Amino acid sequence: MRTYVRVLLAALAGILVVFAPTAVAAPVPGSSQLPFPLTLQPDGIQAPGAALAEANTGAILWSRAPDTRVPIASIAKVMTAVVVLESGDLERPVTVGQSAVADTAAHGGSTADLVPGEVLTARQLLYAMMLPSGCDAAYALAEAYGPGRAGFVAKMNATARRLGMPNTYFSDPSGLPVPDDFSTYSTPAELVRLGRHAMNHPVFREIVKSEIYHQPAGPGNRDHVWETTNGLLREYAGTTGIKTGSTNAAGTCLLFEASRGGQRLIGVVLNSSPDDLDAATADAKRIMDWGFVPILSSLPIG
Repeated sequence: MRTYVRVLLAALAGILVVFAPTAVAAPVPGSSQLPFPLTLQPDGIQAPGAALAEANTGAILWSRAPDTRVPIASIAKVMTAVVVLESGDLERPVTVGQSAVADTAAHGGSTADLVPGEVLTARQLLYAMMLPSGCDAAYALAEAYGPGRAGFVAKMNATARRLGMPNTYFSDPSGLPVPDDFSTYSTPAELVRLGRHAMNHPVFREIVKSEIYHQPAGPGNRDHVWETTNGLLREYAGTTGIKTGSTNAAGTCLLFEASRGGQRLIGVVLNSSPDDLDAATADAKRIMDWGFVPILSSLPIG
């Protein structure tokens, strides 16, 4: 019976792909839940908050506490990237300020090893922010594109409202707990919506699928090698992104996307573990192993 149902799900997935809206379509309102039997739920998921959706349509395939507000740590950087990308002018030079480096260090944030006075393009700083999760890069971008952090955070929240994310709020462009652990928050369903929107941008897709980025030394910058914190890119075939996150309050989090045999899934796990990012990676793998129905998983990746 289980095999028969899974074949039906495969057929449904094929229909969703054929009739899916184009990549630039607006996110689907709400978090429509497909009526899958409880016996077909993914097993062994540690995250108390999670969601998995068909990426072309946004239809939620499975979720846990989808509308519960929780801290999201560095997944906030996805919105930071969206605001920068929608502002444009990615080749503009951005000078890394002293405050960007100092504030990252003061909060023990992850860093891209930038130094005050370095000059990089906005595009280069997006790699510095998204791969090693550089809070220093996030602050540098916010200060340049705000202008100023307060102005930039206002743009982040305005974009959230525009995307139909009423249970999301940003207080800091890096996702650090500023001013406190619960100041920046969202829900599993709304993070899937944000992820779908971000992945519609070709530059964003190119960045978050990269395992490593080498920025050679130039007239205004040092040599940098930035590696992704997203282990799925190395460990799970078909992964195309997106972003990890971790703070004391948020635990370990992962917003992810992957494709198999024409089926594209996007999802998120929040607080899989207090401090073990491998737990979030394992949760994402289990959810996608469940979501990719066997008949499609056997087809070529992509």
